[in-house]
Amino acid sequence: MNAGRPPTDDDLLAASRQLGRALVKRRWQMAAAESCTGGLVGHVITQVPRSSDHFLGGIVSYSDAVKEELLAVPADLLGRVGAVSAEVAEAMTAGVLDRFPVARLAVAVTGIAGPDGGSADKPVGLTYVAAAIRDGAAVVERHTWPHDRDGNKRASALAAIELATRVASEPPA
Repeated sequence: MNAGRPPTDDDLLAASRQLGRALVKRRWQMAAAESCTGGLVGHVITQVPRSSDHFLGGIVSYSDAVKEELLAVPADLLGRVGAVSAEVAEAMTAGVLDRFPVARLAVAVTGIAGPDGGSADKPVGLTYVAAAIRDGAAVVERHTWPHDRDGNKRASALAAIELATRVASEPPA
């Protein structure tokens, strides 16, 4: 990803195609749990024809209440570390895998798209993406994007898709 500019539609589409190829090769299906991207990961993945072969769906958990109710993210975890954290991103992958029992891979994204909502500890642009294989540990990445709201959402979606692709492309354990 080019950190100097937000991803373009072509960047997002190319990454989605690559993810689709990796999932089809493994015969895996996946699901997504999204917060700050508001469904953009699912949207971008489904721009690719035949994505229904590998993408089951997702949960847009923009509020903490939805993270708790639909993804089973513990309220005490949200209270202790906040929604924008590595721990919550990891919990979101576990929750979406629980909700989509056929999925072999889950991806999650949580962050502060901006322009408001940041703090000294958690600035605008801070995003955590996570990917997990069922019955495996999650891989979590931390990013801080320098773009406007749309650019931060696009960068977060691309980071989530690229992480999912790396996890899906790893040799079997």
